[in-house]
Amino acid sequence: MLAMARSCAVVGLEGALVEVEVDLSNGMPGFMIVGLPDAAVNEAKERVRAAIKNSACLFPFKRITVNLAPADLRKEGPVYDLPIAIGILMANEQVPMSEQSQEILFLGELSLDGSVRHTNGILPMVALAREKHLKTVFVPAVDAMEATLIDGIQVFPVETLAQLISHLRGDQLIEAYQRDPHILDNVKEGEDHGQDMASVRGQEHVKRALEVSASGGHNILMSGPPGSGKTLLARTMPSILPRLVIEEALDITKIYSVSGMLPQDMPLVVQRPFRAPHHTTSHAGLVGGGRIPRPGEISLAHRGVLFLDELPEFGQNVLEVLRQPLEDKVVTISRAQGTVTYPANFMLVASMNPCPCGYFGDPVRDCSCSATAIARYQKRISGPLLDRIDIHVEVPRVDYEKLADKRQAETSAVVRTRVQAARTRQLQRFTGTKLTCNAEMGPAEVHTFCAVEPAGEKLLKAAMQQLHLSARAFHRVLKLARTIADLGDSEVILSHHIAEAIQYRPRMGT
Repeated sequence: MLAMARSCAVVGLEGALVEVEVDLSNGMPGFMIVGLPDAAVNEAKERVRAAIKNSACLFPFKRITVNLAPADLRKEGPVYDLPIAIGILMANEQVPMSEQSQEILFLGELSLDGSVRHTNGILPMVALAREKHLKTVFVPAVDAMEATLIDGIQVFPVETLAQLISHLRGDQLIEAYQRDPHILDNVKEGEDHGQDMASVRGQEHVKRALEVSASGGHNILMSGPPGSGKTLLARTMPSILPRLVIEEALDITKIYSVSGMLPQDMPLVVQRPFRAPHHTTSHAGLVGGGRIPRPGEISLAHRGVLFLDELPEFGQNVLEVLRQPLEDKVVTISRAQGTVTYPANFMLVASMNPCPCGYFGDPVRDCSCSATAIARYQKRISGPLLDRIDIHVEVPRVDYEKLADKRQAETSAVVRTRVQAARTRQLQRFTGTKLTCNAEMGPAEVHTFCAVEPAGEKLLKAAMQQLHLSARAFHRVLKLARTIADLGDSEVILSHHIAEAIQYRPRMGT
């Protein structure tokens, strides 16, 4: 007897349809799974056997062959437990087969007692079901809320295999899960997180640089002595970023779903990610990879912030792999088994000391580093990487008078209002394109949208000649000036917008 149930695999961040074919035949009893299964899929044999027995069903004493098609796609994880169990029961005529079975997706891991456990990657799998015009999905009950984020699919929450068997037999039907109508409202009402800018005393020029960075999605590097507030300032960035839109929230949720990092009580990311990996992180941990490629920190920071504290302490090969994602906003990982592409549209916020001891150029404490040590330390960050960072800002030590000032500083909520207004102008400007902020513009968009007044063009020409700006730096200065103009509610880039953008370039003149 031959039976078939549908399931799904995840390749990168996209789903791939998998047909679970089950054949029962006479002969020596056995249980074989073919179709490039990994160890977790092979171990499904014991989980399925115990789950069927503990669900008051008969496990067939026959030769069982399970084929996971297509056979050239590697199958990973325990998501195939539920469809394998249903396929065996259909082949053994303990569960009725029907034409509607071909329009159903079964997803879930089984425990030995027959209960259905949480499974990673539910969101992209259900998205594939809608794409393939499948009408119904059976998912673990704990993942039902996540599955209903995709419109147009009937989602049935399954707590145990016995419950699903009873439903398929028509004995006791499972009620379809109804999505909370207010769940998407949580994106618009996402709570502020991170430090508030009002808690940072002084450093007004750095706060301005962070505001410009957040308004246009620009990368920023802060340099200064220890204790000047670089890390605290970086951690205020999430509190001034514009709120997520629904499409961005779903993109981020898909990444966290595949990575198994979604909280069960709220399976929708409602705040922009803030990732701060340690400097001992490997390049695979940062950009993704491994024998079986998984998203790295830059993908987990998609549509949010990647904060690299003590930037020169990261391995040089780790930093160099950031160059391509910073330009292309995606990262492609190639392995012998295939190639996957993950989104990596993040804002880079980095901090560093000016030298190994941290006090080079400090007016109060003397630097104990030799010129050779300082040069070697600063050369850990290559020129091409620095050229991809739009804003370079010095963070000096804070005077006592500013630290002891009792006056109320400007809060993040006020700054965020200006940032949100600037982003809204950009979205209106980029209507009909895939662009969401100024930092994503290419040379063609810069030529179209960055109109500069004549005085500003003269200033930019002088800066190109004196600072020896590269072609990339030229375009980045214009994009930065466009953001500053948006903050000033100006359609034309004026000379003082160009001047402020130029002052954010590194002193070395990359």
